[in-house]
Amino acid sequence: MNDVLGIINNTREAKNLNALIKKRSLATLPFGGRYRLVDFHLSNMVNSGIYNIGIAVKQNYRSLMGHIRSPKEWGLDLKKDGIFVLPPDSSDSEWGNLRGDLEILKGNIDYFRRSTQKYALITHPNIICNIDYRSALKHHKESGNDITVVYKSVSEEDIRDIGSFTQLKLDEDGKVMNIETSSNKMKSDKISMEMYIMEKSLLEDMIYSCIGKGEYDLLRDGIINKFYKYKMGGYRFEGEFMNIDSVESYYKNSMRLLEKDIRDDLFLSRGEIYTSVKDLAPVKYGQNANLRNSLVANGSVVDGEVEGSIIFRGVRIGKNVSVKNSIIMQGTVLEEGVTLENVIVDKDCIIGKQNRLIGSPNYPVIVEKKSKV
Repeated sequence: MNDVLGIINNTREAKNLNALIKKRSLATLPFGGRYRLVDFHLSNMVNSGIYNIGIAVKQNYRSLMGHIRSPKEWGLDLKKDGIFVLPPDSSDSEWGNLRGDLEILKGNIDYFRRSTQKYALITHPNIICNIDYRSALKHHKESGNDITVVYKSVSEEDIRDIGSFTQLKLDEDGKVMNIETSSNKMKSDKISMEMYIMEKSLLEDMIYSCIGKGEYDLLRDGIINKFYKYKMGGYRFEGEFMNIDSVESYYKNSMRLLEKDIRDDLFLSRGEIYTSVKDLAPVKYGQNANLRNSLVANGSVVDGEVEGSIIFRGVRIGKNVSVKNSIIMQGTVLEEGVTLENVIVDKDCIIGKQNRLIGSPNYPVIVEKKSKV
């Protein structure tokens, strides 16, 4: 797939995740103990033979720059191609006044034109899965589609855990007959995974055509509102996928990782998911440690009880601590006697002795980054 340019569109605002992305972009939201959401997209692309990847950004992308500072983790430390961050054009107005992602893509049009690839694959960081794009590209070429959208068939029961989504109506030949966004009503069992394949020249035409008409949103203005202009088809994905678009969906999908079948499909099934390496010691378990059905990353020290939880790198859990159904991010310290249940603790927090924080699965308590409680 050397003829495919990968574009990770990390420009959308995720208002329902504000508590977790105030100081970071959505792409770098920690997930699964040692990963970031962007790791799934970078790994899927590299595993599919895509080595020219641009990440479009709008704001708060310092953490992204830090995360990808060593592209060799994804095999992208190349003389030609590699990872490129695509920020707003410095000649444009401040990012708060940008009208949509098409303005950011237009500001980086020279990057697209310098790239030698014929096709473009556009993804969004909130959708994570383990996918081999080679079969999707093959389908795109054989079908003669102008645009191919990767979709997943879901049940009405599953849709409640997905959040907002884009629905597709396909005919018997897989052609898209209708496409619309929804957040509460299901008209079709086929939902877009926000992954689109098209020729790079079509993407450039879409950028200029929309902006020339005062339209600035790629998905809404370039694809959904104009799908009838193109031959658009669907490619069905069969594996697990997750849509991280709210605190509730982040929490519930994180808890799903405790199921081995889901974890294996997401991290190993079609290729390994890579992330930045940190040289930390293995987990150290104290005499009082008691763990059940949990994921604990390296560099952590555990001397309390942990059940049904995800513990990131370098976490310190003291004596007589109880952690249940919670997510504890990197570098956090839980002092002696702390009790946490249904809690998300962001990076580098300190929860003082004897503190007790209890949330619910639908409304987990959030402790913001670098807080002291």
